Amino acid sequence: MGGSEIILIIFVALLFFGSKAIPDVAKTLGKAMREFQKATNEIKREINDAGSDLGEIKTTIRNAKSDIEEGIKKHTGDIDKDVKDIKKDIQEGVKAHTGDLDKDLTDIKSDVKNGTENIASTIGDEAKMD
Repeated sequence: MGGSEIILIIFVALLFFGSKAIPDVAKTLGKAMREFQKATNEIKREINDAGSDLGEIKTTIRNAKSDIEEGIKKHTGDIDKDVKDIKKDIQEGVKAHTGDLDKDLTDIKSDVKNGTENIASTIGDEAKMD
């Protein structure tokens, strides 16, 4: 506001209220401005308080997220270990049974060979008799 605008406002106020009422109007206006400023400051304070509350909430959420992530990592690690142990047990079981199967197969081959030799010997003996 420029100086000429202020003078115009004072002049209009003098016309409406008269010179005797101006101090009372100014006093009332001053009180109203102080109340408005007080209300404005109160709103700012509440906004700042709410902002600090939000900061605390954010911190709580970050901590909870971190705790959850750590728990998941721990349990995932436990699961990975269990899976590796199961895989190892299966591989050992397969090896053990494969070894047994190899032995059984060798025994069968030997039995077949012996049986074939016995049959050949029997056939040879019968051929000699004829």
